[in-house]
Amino acid sequence: GPDDAPPGLLDAAVNFTPAGETVPAGLRALRRGGTLSLAGIHMSALPSLDYDLICGERTLRSVANATRQDARDLLALAAQIPIRTDVELYPLADANHALVALSQSRIRGAAVLSVP
Repeated sequence: GPDDAPPGLLDAAVNFTPAGETVPAGLRALRRGGTLSLAGIHMSALPSLDYDLICGERTLRSVANATRQDARDLLALAAQIPIRTDVELYPLADANHALVALSQSRIRGAAVLSVP
């Protein structure tokens, strides 16, 4: 979940969510001098941040524009690393089950509705 701590502190992280309330957890996951990039096109309001979350020269950066080529380059890099993603497929008829699982934080990774 968004509040789960990584196995170790990070040098950098990218937050793709549109949820401003996830930003403090992202900052807590950083080492001193780390950078959290906010890559959403739109994000809800950020909560008040304790100074402890940005001291140690942590950086909070917004990424306002990304091109399709940027996305292609990122996906190519992710394939080389490789980055693995957990995806749970739900048939469209089970959309309500997917929403319940999401509301109960039982989805690890992403949930995708499959349309016939």
